[in-house]
Amino acid sequence: MLKADLHIHTRYSMDCTTPLERIIERCQERGINCIAVADHGTAEGALKMAKLAPFHVIISEEVLTTQGEIMGMFLKETIPSGLTPGETIKRIKAQGGLVNIPHPFETIRGSALKDWCIEEIAADIDLMEVLNSRSPFPANTERARAFAAKHGLPGSAGSDAHSVHEIGNAYVLMPEFHNPQEFLTALARGNIYGGRSSPFVHLFSTWARLKSKLFPGRRP
Repeated sequence: MLKADLHIHTRYSMDCTTPLERIIERCQERGINCIAVADHGTAEGALKMAKLAPFHVIISEEVLTTQGEIMGMFLKETIPSGLTPGETIKRIKAQGGLVNIPHPFETIRGSALKDWCIEEIAADIDLMEVLNSRSPFPANTERARAFAAKHGLPGSAGSDAHSVHEIGNAYVLMPEFHNPQEFLTALARGNIYGGRSSPFVHLFSTWARLKSKLFPGRRP
């Protein structure tokens, strides 16, 4: 069985400073043996992590569209930000990837995909994040679960970790898989565990974002 945290950020995100090697160590400490690395606006960190990690890495990206974020999973290369949701989905599918909606129906997160847009693209969604440890309101989680059930979508879970301490705060215990379609089947058979992180974890993101602005030319 896999213990999968399906939403993790690395120092390749502008609001995270966690080195890839430290993420690997923390995953091993917490028994996480499958992760989706979904940095903001780039798949570069995920591609590098896939070469380093001794466990399964799903190459993903949180893509900021004109209407909010869509997560592409099982990618081969970065998808640019600023595209329409429809064009973003088209590019994810062209890579053989899956369309996931991270932190859906969030009411205070400005980057969340607009509610009306989620309804509009429902037929193109492959899975939905129904537990995000950084989502503060249970009502949003319940709404995501209801939407996933209504549309027959498997639910995913992830810590949305921007610091090493958050890794594993939400995960799916699921069977192993070898390709995107097997992943969807395994996810549907999985069980979700975990809960919400402390609100103070957002301080890590704020500090990382500030460092990114102060030192814009510094590479990971």
